[in-house]
Amino acid sequence: MKIIGSLTSPFVRKVRIVMAEKKIDAELVLENVWNSETTIAEFNPLSKIPCLLMDDGGAMFDSRVIAEYIDTLSPVGKLIPGTGRERAAVKTWEALADGVIDAGILARLEKTFRNDGEQSEKWLERQMHKVHQGMETMSKSLGNSKWCHGNQFSLADIALGCALGWFELRFPELNWKTQYPNLATHFAQLSDRPSFKKTTPPAQ
Repeated sequence: MKIIGSLTSPFVRKVRIVMAEKKIDAELVLENVWNSETTIAEFNPLSKIPCLLMDDGGAMFDSRVIAEYIDTLSPVGKLIPGTGRERAAVKTWEALADGVIDAGILARLEKTFRNDGEQSEKWLERQMHKVHQGMETMSKSLGNSKWCHGNQFSLADIALGCALGWFELRFPELNWKTQYPNLATHFAQLSDRPSFKKTTPPAQ
Protein backbone atom coordinates (compact mmCIF):
# COMPACT_ATOMS: atom_id res chain seq x y z
CA MET A 1 0.00 0.00 0.00
CA LYS A 2 0.96 3.61 -0.53
CA ILE A 3 -0.19 6.83 1.12
CA ILE A 4 -0.25 9.95 -1.02
CA GLY A 5 0.26 12.93 1.23
CA SER A 6 2.55 15.52 2.76
CA LEU A 7 4.72 15.65 5.86
CA THR A 8 2.82 18.58 7.37
CA SER A 9 -0.81 17.56 6.81
CA PRO A 10 -2.44 16.62 10.14
CA PHE A 11 -4.84 14.30 8.31
CA VAL A 12 -2.00 12.44 6.62
CA ARG A 13 -0.21 12.26 9.96
CA LYS A 14 -3.31 10.74 11.55
CA VAL A 15 -3.33 7.93 9.00
CA ARG A 16 0.42 7.37 9.34
CA ILE A 17 0.13 7.14 13.13
CA VAL A 18 -2.73 4.66 12.85
CA MET A 19 -0.60 2.53 10.54
CA ALA A 20 2.39 2.73 12.88
CA GLU A 21 0.27 1.75 15.89
CA LYS A 22 -1.21 -1.15 13.93
CA LYS A 23 2.26 -2.30 12.75
CA ILE A 24 1.25 -1.92 9.09
CA ASP A 25 3.72 -0.60 6.54
CA ALA A 26 2.90 1.72 3.66
CA GLU A 27 5.09 3.83 1.42
CA LEU A 28 4.57 7.58 1.75
CA VAL A 29 4.37 9.27 -1.66
CA LEU A 30 4.85 13.00 -1.19
CA GLU A 31 2.45 15.26 -3.08
CA ASN A 32 1.85 19.00 -2.97
CA VAL A 33 -1.80 19.48 -3.90
CA TRP A 34 -1.27 23.23 -4.27
CA ASN A 35 1.26 22.71 -7.05
CA SER A 36 -0.15 23.33 -10.54
CA GLU A 37 1.40 20.05 -11.68
CA THR A 38 -0.19 17.91 -8.98
CA THR A 39 -1.67 14.61 -10.14
CA ILE A 40 -3.75 13.93 -7.02
CA ALA A 41 -7.03 14.17 -8.99
CA GLU A 42 -6.08 10.94 -10.78
CA PHE A 43 -6.67 9.14 -7.48
CA ASN A 44 -9.02 11.44 -5.56
CA PRO A 45 -11.47 13.56 -7.58
CA LEU A 46 -11.65 15.98 -4.64
CA SER A 47 -7.89 16.62 -4.98
CA LYS A 48 -7.29 16.15 -1.27
CA ILE A 49 -4.85 14.17 0.82
CA PRO A 50 -4.42 11.64 2.28
CA CYS A 51 -5.24 9.09 -0.37
CA LEU A 52 -4.56 5.40 0.16
CA LEU A 53 -3.51 3.39 -2.88
CA MET A 54 -4.10 -0.31 -2.36
CA ASP A 55 -2.18 -3.19 -3.87
CA ASP A 56 -5.08 -4.12 -6.15
CA GLY A 57 -5.06 -0.63 -7.69
CA GLY A 58 -8.00 0.72 -5.74
CA ALA A 59 -7.91 4.13 -4.07
CA MET A 60 -9.46 5.24 -0.79
CA PHE A 61 -9.67 8.80 0.48
CA ASP A 62 -10.64 10.85 3.52
CA SER A 63 -8.57 10.28 6.64
CA ARG A 64 -11.54 9.06 8.68
CA VAL A 65 -12.38 6.39 6.11
CA ILE A 66 -8.76 5.30 5.78
CA ALA A 67 -8.16 5.19 9.54
CA GLU A 68 -11.25 3.06 10.07
CA TYR A 69 -10.23 0.70 7.26
CA ILE A 70 -6.68 0.32 8.58
CA ASP A 71 -7.98 -0.51 12.04
CA THR A 72 -9.78 -3.54 10.58
CA LEU A 73 -6.64 -4.99 8.98
CA SER A 74 -5.04 -6.22 12.18
CA PRO A 75 -6.26 -7.15 15.66
CA VAL A 76 -3.14 -5.51 17.10
CA GLY A 77 -3.91 -2.41 19.17
CA LYS A 78 -7.59 -1.92 18.36
CA LEU A 79 -8.16 1.83 18.02
CA ILE A 80 -11.91 2.07 17.36
CA PRO A 81 -14.54 0.20 19.41
CA GLY A 82 -16.69 -2.13 17.35
CA THR A 83 -20.20 -0.87 18.03
CA GLY A 84 -22.50 1.28 20.10
CA ARG A 85 -21.88 4.32 22.27
CA GLU A 86 -18.21 3.49 22.74
CA ARG A 87 -17.59 3.61 19.02
CA ALA A 88 -19.64 6.77 18.59
CA ALA A 89 -17.73 8.50 21.40
CA VAL A 90 -14.34 7.84 19.79
CA LYS A 91 -15.60 8.90 16.36
CA THR A 92 -17.07 12.08 17.89
CA TRP A 93 -13.65 12.92 19.32
CA GLU A 94 -12.19 12.43 15.85
CA ALA A 95 -14.86 14.63 14.25
CA LEU A 96 -14.23 17.38 16.80
CA ALA A 97 -10.45 17.32 16.37
CA ASP A 98 -10.78 17.25 12.57
CA GLY A 99 -13.28 20.10 12.66
CA VAL A 100 -10.94 22.27 14.71
CA ILE A 101 -8.21 21.62 12.14
CA ASP A 102 -10.60 22.44 9.28
CA ALA A 103 -11.40 25.81 10.86
CA GLY A 104 -7.71 26.52 11.38
CA ILE A 105 -6.92 25.64 7.77
CA LEU A 106 -9.65 27.96 6.48
CA ALA A 107 -8.25 30.78 8.60
CA ARG A 108 -4.72 30.10 7.40
CA LEU A 109 -5.78 29.99 3.75
CA GLU A 110 -7.55 33.33 4.15
CA LYS A 111 -4.31 34.85 5.40
CA THR A 112 -2.08 33.03 2.92
CA PHE A 113 -3.95 33.47 -0.36
CA ARG A 114 -5.56 36.89 0.13
CA ASN A 115 -3.86 40.25 0.42
CA ASP A 116 -4.42 42.25 3.60
CA GLY A 117 -7.10 44.42 1.98
CA GLU A 118 -8.96 41.38 0.64
CA GLN A 119 -9.12 39.39 3.87
CA SER A 120 -12.42 39.13 5.70
CA GLU A 121 -12.00 39.81 9.40
CA LYS A 122 -15.47 38.39 10.07
CA TRP A 123 -14.51 35.15 8.32
CA LEU A 124 -11.24 34.92 10.26
CA GLU A 125 -13.02 35.62 13.54
CA ARG A 126 -15.66 33.00 12.76
CA GLN A 127 -13.08 30.30 12.05
CA MET A 128 -10.88 31.12 15.03
CA HIS A 129 -13.97 31.17 17.27
CA LYS A 130 -14.57 27.57 16.17
CA VAL A 131 -10.96 26.75 17.01
CA HIS A 132 -11.22 28.17 20.52
CA GLN A 133 -14.63 26.59 21.14
CA GLY A 134 -13.32 23.26 19.93
CA MET A 135 -10.21 23.39 22.13
CA GLU A 136 -12.29 24.39 25.14
CA THR A 137 -14.63 21.46 24.54
CA MET A 138 -11.72 19.04 24.11
CA SER A 139 -10.13 20.31 27.32
CA LYS A 140 -13.37 19.87 29.29
CA SER A 141 -13.99 16.44 27.77
CA LEU A 142 -10.48 15.24 28.60
CA GLY A 143 -10.52 16.59 32.14
CA ASN A 144 -7.99 14.78 34.29
CA SER A 145 -8.23 11.52 32.36
CA LYS A 146 -5.15 9.80 30.98
CA TRP A 147 -6.88 9.06 27.68
CA CYS A 148 -9.56 10.83 25.67
CA HIS A 149 -11.99 7.94 25.98
CA GLY A 150 -12.05 4.98 28.30
CA ASN A 151 -8.97 3.41 29.82
CA GLN A 152 -6.79 3.01 26.76
CA PHE A 153 -5.18 4.79 23.85
CA SER A 154 -7.52 5.12 20.87
CA LEU A 155 -8.15 6.96 17.63
CA ALA A 156 -9.55 9.78 19.76
CA ASP A 157 -6.09 10.43 21.20
CA ILE A 158 -4.49 10.23 17.76
CA ALA A 159 -6.92 12.77 16.32
CA LEU A 160 -6.43 15.14 19.25
CA GLY A 161 -2.64 14.82 19.10
CA CYS A 162 -2.57 15.53 15.37
CA ALA A 163 -4.76 18.60 15.82
CA LEU A 164 -2.63 20.03 18.61
CA GLY A 165 0.56 19.26 16.72
CA TRP A 166 -0.73 21.10 13.66
CA PHE A 167 -1.64 24.19 15.67
CA GLU A 168 1.76 24.13 17.32
CA LEU A 169 3.27 24.16 13.82
CA ARG A 170 0.96 26.61 12.03
CA PHE A 171 -0.35 28.84 14.83
CA PRO A 172 2.52 29.15 17.32
CA GLU A 173 1.04 32.45 18.52
CA LEU A 174 -1.94 30.68 20.12
CA ASN A 175 -1.52 30.19 23.87
CA TRP A 176 -3.46 26.91 24.05
CA LYS A 177 -0.79 25.22 26.18
CA THR A 178 -1.18 27.89 28.85
CA GLN A 179 -4.94 28.16 28.51
CA TYR A 180 -5.52 24.40 28.51
CA PRO A 181 -2.75 22.79 30.57
CA ASN A 182 -4.42 19.38 30.50
CA LEU A 183 -4.24 19.40 26.70
CA ALA A 184 -0.57 20.38 26.92
CA THR A 185 0.13 17.51 29.32
CA HIS A 186 -1.70 15.03 27.11
CA PHE A 187 0.07 16.30 24.01
CA ALA A 188 3.45 15.85 25.71
CA GLN A 189 2.49 12.30 26.66
CA LEU A 190 1.41 11.49 23.11
CA SER A 191 4.52 13.09 21.62
CA ASP A 192 6.65 10.53 23.45
CA ARG A 193 5.05 7.64 21.57
CA PRO A 194 7.20 6.21 18.75
CA SER A 195 4.35 6.67 16.25
CA PHE A 196 4.16 10.38 17.02
CA LYS A 197 7.92 10.86 17.04
CA LYS A 198 8.22 9.13 13.66
CA THR A 199 5.63 11.44 12.09
CA THR A 200 6.62 14.76 13.66
CA PRO A 201 6.20 17.37 10.90
CA PRO A 202 9.25 19.38 9.85
CA ALA A 203 9.36 22.97 11.06
CA GLN A 204 8.62 25.26 8.12
